Amino acid sequence: MVTVRDARVVVTGAGGGIGAALARRFVAGGAQVVVNDLDAGKARAVAESIGALAAVPGDASAVVERARDALGGAVDIYCANAGVGSAGDAFAAEDVWASAWDVNVMAHVRASRLLLPDWLERGTGRFVSTVSAAGLLTMIGAAPYSVTKHGALAYAEWLSLTYRHRGLKVHAICPQGVRTDMLAATGSAGDLVLAPTAIEPEDVADALFDAMEADRFLVLPHPEVADYSRARAGDPDRWLNGMNQIQQKWEATGR
Repeated sequence: MVTVRDARVVVTGAGGGIGAALARRFVAGGAQVVVNDLDAGKARAVAESIGALAAVPGDASAVVERARDALGGAVDIYCANAGVGSAGDAFAAEDVWASAWDVNVMAHVRASRLLLPDWLERGTGRFVSTVSAAGLLTMIGAAPYSVTKHGALAYAEWLSLTYRHRGLKVHAICPQGVRTDMLAATGSAGDLVLAPTAIEPEDVADALFDAMEADRFLVLPHPEVADYSRARAGDPDRWLNGMNQIQQKWEATGR
């Protein structure tokens, strides 16, 4: 049975939503948790409300060393949860694309660069990447988000296939709609595709702990995503035609 008691854990983007739920679940399991969020007030509020070890506000790309200091010199579990839900199409502004790439992919790369040497030396470590079903499938109306979440999934897969024999555990969380501020920000596209089956952030935390217990890479809080992914792989053109029909329905509503 997997236990997180006394594990030293960092959760980025934990000022609310999925991140706060993950942090709460780790604390409940006896872990020492550092809460990170770009919003310092939210980071402190969550840390205080759940009994976390510390709040370390700031950019998720620069949190590892400060979190190590707070945790006594090492990190056992790193939850790369911070993300931006950038909407837009191929014509989205360059800074929108750059921000999505930086937060949704490169923050994971930067964190792993700092974490891997210690983990590989110790022969143990756990990297949790909050991806999205958009990283397995694709979300209408959100090109920067979908493309970069595909990148986040690919990087998590690369970490796992490269280092699992050296003790690294990797989990990629791929939910559909979750009742968070990010879902609310998706507007009419989210209302059409995600809201009908949206779940609570705590359900995502439960799914992660189930996956850790089963030593499973892919975390699917919406189990039906596995069926969608198989359908997409088995007949890509049929899948794309179906998604295009949803796109057309969305356009007909006036977006």
